[in-house]
Amino acid sequence: MKKYLLFIVLALAFVKGKAQGSLNYATYGIGVSASLNRPYADLKKEYDNKSFAVTFNYFYTPYVPIGLEFQLGKLSGGGTDLKIDKDGRQFVNNYKALILHMDVQAGEVINYQGSTVLNVLKNFYLGAGIGGIANSVVTQRTSVIDPTYTFPGKDNGINLIVPLRFGYEFKFYNEYDQPNIRLDIGYQHNFTFGEGIDGYSDPSTKFKNNAVDQYRQITIGIKVNFGGQNSYDKEIRGY
Repeated sequence: MKKYLLFIVLALAFVKGKAQGSLNYATYGIGVSASLNRPYADLKKEYDNKSFAVTFNYFYTPYVPIGLEFQLGKLSGGGTDLKIDKDGRQFVNNYKALILHMDVQAGEVINYQGSTVLNVLKNFYLGAGIGGIANSVVTQRTSVIDPTYTFPGKDNGINLIVPLRFGYEFKFYNEYDQPNIRLDIGYQHNFTFGEGIDGYSDPSTKFKNNAVDQYRQITIGIKVNFGGQNSYDKEIRGY
């Protein structure tokens, strides 16, 4: 009889533990993403283009990913038609960027367990990072208004980049209630320090140039987690 009681107690403990969800998560992952880009540089007219990225992730906790991202993309603006750009400037930048960033999701700081609303809110995140962007720019270097004037600047160079990020991550759980697949929809605004985005470094006395070059990205991506099992101090799924 004691054996049967022990079996029942162990079975109930297993069911209770399964219902509570897992405390474990994979600490490594790889992700791919695609973005819609738009530069904010020195030209009045700018265009949407695409970029693609691969990110290697380390999860300090299930809600604090640290990512090293390699990005390939395109930025463009202007036109030789004076109706588009009054100075006839235009650029196309086929760039590469390497960025280290960290996000903090709301689930790291709120107690979401047992609450449907907080379990939805826990996946919002804010983040920031630092990196470099290697610019490869094709520009209209000679003025179409005054062929004797050459616009100053460089067609190639590397600039420091600081991204600010926010978004939402949809988690998909495996049979052990571990979030092994994550779908991310986010916005990233990148501040670059230098004049490399559009290739022009015209003096502010001649052209309006009172802000650092920037570009924004609207991103959708997917991450797959693997290896390096670790434990967290609360149930990850939460319900």
